[in-house]
Amino acid sequence: MTDSSVLTDAFSGLDPALRAVADPARVERMVAYMRGQFPFLGVMAADRRRISRSCMRAARSATPDDLLSFAERCWDQHEREFQYIGADVLRAGAASLRAGDLARVRALIQEKSWWDTVDSLAAWTVGPMVANHALGSEMDRWIDDPDLWVARTAVLHQLSYKDRTDARRLFDYVERRADEPEFFMRKALGWALRQHARQDPEAVRTFIEAHRDQLSGLTVREALRRL
Repeated sequence: MTDSSVLTDAFSGLDPALRAVADPARVERMVAYMRGQFPFLGVMAADRRRISRSCMRAARSATPDDLLSFAERCWDQHEREFQYIGADVLRAGAASLRAGDLARVRALIQEKSWWDTVDSLAAWTVGPMVANHALGSEMDRWIDDPDLWVARTAVLHQLSYKDRTDARRLFDYVERRADEPEFFMRKALGWALRQHARQDPEAVRTFIEAHRDQLSGLTVREALRRL
């Protein structure tokens, strides 16, 4: 059986496996933490990761179409745990995704959107795709997108880049969305700056001081929290 077949077949076993370890007593807290956005089965993260382990292994050598089809099936499911597994599988196989697959990833970003799945897709799927396929110009379009979650993805796609971060692009994105009133954008701007501060704290301090009047207090606090 090929790895792609393993990945395809593994999906059918997810529902019974997750339900077998679900704790209904946890559901209310999990739903509340996500502000009532999504239903949950009540599966702890450790159990979810154990159940999805075979999917993660298969993802590393699965075809891009199989990876995306698996994720899309996860997004079609009712409970949030499935979307977490779909995002994890894309992360495991992100290196094989092609430039043209970005449209399908964007569709996942825009469906059942919330910070939990969007941030994972931004940092661990879109980020590697941008680096591998020189898709920075696409992020330059996403940052101005009216969809908050698409723009947030552009802000956060460099989170894992470390010393490969394009600081010019990062600072430009922060300036372009600095007047954004939405909490999730303001927090993302600060988070992206804080992450870059691990590599170049002086550059972030200088940027903050030069643009303090433009930036929200939330963005500044997030950016400077560990400096």
